[in-house]
Amino acid sequence: MQITTVSGKHSEKDFLAIARLIYKDDKNWICPLDQDIEQIFDPSKNPFFGHGKCIRWILKDDNGNGIGRIAAFINDKKAYQYAQPTGGIGFFECVNDREAAFLLFDTAKVWLEENGMKAMDGPINFGENDSFWGLLVEGFTPPSYGMNYHRPYYHELFTAYGFLKEYEQITNHLAVKKPFPERFTKIANWVANKPGYTFEHFSKKNAEKYVSDLMEIYNDAWKDFENFVPIKKETLEESFEKMQTIMDEKLIWFGYVNGEPASFVVIIPDANQMIKDFNGKLGLLEKLKFVYRRWVGVKRMRAIVMGTKSAYQKHGLESALFIKLKEYVLPLNQYEELELSWVGDFNDKMLAIHQATGATFGKRHLTMRKVF
Repeated sequence: MQITTVSGKHSEKDFLAIARLIYKDDKNWICPLDQDIEQIFDPSKNPFFGHGKCIRWILKDDNGNGIGRIAAFINDKKAYQYAQPTGGIGFFECVNDREAAFLLFDTAKVWLEENGMKAMDGPINFGENDSFWGLLVEGFTPPSYGMNYHRPYYHELFTAYGFLKEYEQITNHLAVKKPFPERFTKIANWVANKPGYTFEHFSKKNAEKYVSDLMEIYNDAWKDFENFVPIKKETLEESFEKMQTIMDEKLIWFGYVNGEPASFVVIIPDANQMIKDFNGKLGLLEKLKFVYRRWVGVKRMRAIVMGTKSAYQKHGLESALFIKLKEYVLPLNQYEELELSWVGDFNDKMLAIHQATGATFGKRHLTMRKVF
């Protein structure tokens, strides 16, 4: 076996091709767009290069056939917040061979050690945790856009190498046309009509205002969680820019209390239902298909992120947001499912909201750690 660093167009193509090889017979896998993967490793397009670095490798067998890949990265803003300096690995793909997998893990480990790290988390992303994050261990069904999908044997490879679970990421599914539980609806309607409580959907014309409101809510809502790093406005602006092609303004809602930004939910149509047969490519034909499918509409939405300021977390604002959302979605007679992804098992409040809506279990991912 031979492992080499990705450098240049040829090896970049090899890196992308390995995933297609691993999943060629898996009908549930949906190939991420090549451009989405490559942007993560492009310093001109990924702002995380401003406070970190990454590298990636491909593994070939003795006949020169690609059999695995891995990336390693260091986010300086987070690496030193743990008990030991901790880097990350991700975009791992490998044939079902422990020797091959261990060679990939070892290579990443050596690079991270050489750069001062004492542990590695994986599989994670060199970016925000709303995409390409976590090892799928339960719920091997077609993934929504940005969600990791893996071969079931990956869990054994990670565990055998010495990775241990740090936390679980739970994804639940909500049947759109199924009525909310009576208690949930009663609370939601009461909150929606409460004096001083107002609700608005996102508007591209006032994007700067809503991006600022989201940042304010998010950074307050998550500030007490361990190893939290405040999100920057530039990062959010870039995220919304990327969502432009599939965004529906009326799927992104904000709740206000006496004019103060208090709660939000960001939902997007599932782009994977538009690109599922593209095999990662986005040429002219694929772009035409994408535009048509976007116009026709898809059946699934994905809730990327929710948040409520700590001072308002017991006020029922989230339930009112879901009611507002449903008032818009039901008359469309288009969507069948809302995927609520992903929520850490440490976030009891958000999981309780999922349960209150009547959502059912969908998937389980693990964020794992290997201490050197």
